[in-house]
Amino acid sequence: MTERQERMVDPTEMQSKAQAIADAQTGKHVFDIIETQLRRLGATHILAAGLPMPNRPISGLVHRFRWADNRAGGIERSELDANDSALMLGLMRSRPFIWDVNDGDMSHSELLASLGRETRVVVVPVTEAHPFQALVLGGGSHLEAGKIELSNLELICNAAFRRLIDLGVISAQRPGDLSARERRVLELTALGKTASDIAGLLDISQRTVHAHLQNASAKLNASNKTHTVVEALRYGQIKL
Repeated sequence: MTERQERMVDPTEMQSKAQAIADAQTGKHVFDIIETQLRRLGATHILAAGLPMPNRPISGLVHRFRWADNRAGGIERSELDANDSALMLGLMRSRPFIWDVNDGDMSHSELLASLGRETRVVVVPVTEAHPFQALVLGGGSHLEAGKIELSNLELICNAAFRRLIDLGVISAQRPGDLSARERRVLELTALGKTASDIAGLLDISQRTVHAHLQNASAKLNASNKTHTVVEALRYGQIKL
């Protein structure tokens, strides 16, 4: 077993990091732990941010952004577009994964174009602070991570964001989140309940049920009831 493999499976190291996160008293300390873990995997570019709801700005959700533009001699980027397609990687899956950047990615994402060709990103969706969603990205040309390293990174990132919420550094609510009643109506809709069924279960009128569905659809930029349910699931607003 190599030194690198020993580090991967050393349970005391993970326990130490988990304790460091639990003991952290500032957001900076928590994000430093995330960044250190990413850099150990070969990441040269770091992003930790909440994922914005549809048609909402990302300002206020970006918490660690160290992303040099390799096309501009390594000058650090200062702005992040809420519509950058790299952010959608955080909605593709619920577990961390490695993504090889291709020309198509670079044509649709300024973040990935900043990395350049023959680069990779490690994508860590943060989903355990429901309904809040976040994304941790690490990019670089020499990025490597096995299954155990990805699993460890997932544990660290989820623990980190839970701690950040506990510290009040991050709000568990995002602009555009559905209300509790809108979520409940969509959950029942996803289970096949009709408007009449939902009205009876929640002791509200069918008109109110339809109003909640319309409001949820507008917030999620959805075109119909089915699309609204799909987007609510994708953005972590409901669980089944």
